Amino acid sequence: MGIQDIIEGKKQWRAHMARVKALPPDYHIVYTEMQRYLFKVGPIDLADGPLLPGIVDFFEEGVAGGKGVLELIGNDVAAFCDDLVKDSPTYADVYQESIRGKPGTAEK
Repeated sequence: MGIQDIIEGKKQWRAHMARVKALPPDYHIVYTEMQRYLFKVGPIDLADGPLLPGIVDFFEEGVAGGKGVLELIGNDVAAFCDDLVKDSPTYADVYQESIRGKPGTAEK
């Protein structure tokens, strides 16, 4: 990864966060909580993948439709996030694999 890639990545992230900040306060709060949750347990490719921009797109459509954020995702933010990443390898999966030990090795 070169310096140009890093600079471009920062530009994209700043543009993404500008879209988030433009959301109404309730959407912004829920997005921030979703982002925290997903960075803890979310998919490995979260920062580079389409999930976070897709959430912002979804929220922008909800705002345009005049819906509240909880009408879109329900009352359980973590459950909504878990449904989004249910088929993706997560950091939790990687951790579980690392503590199970590798096949063919004796546990100590």
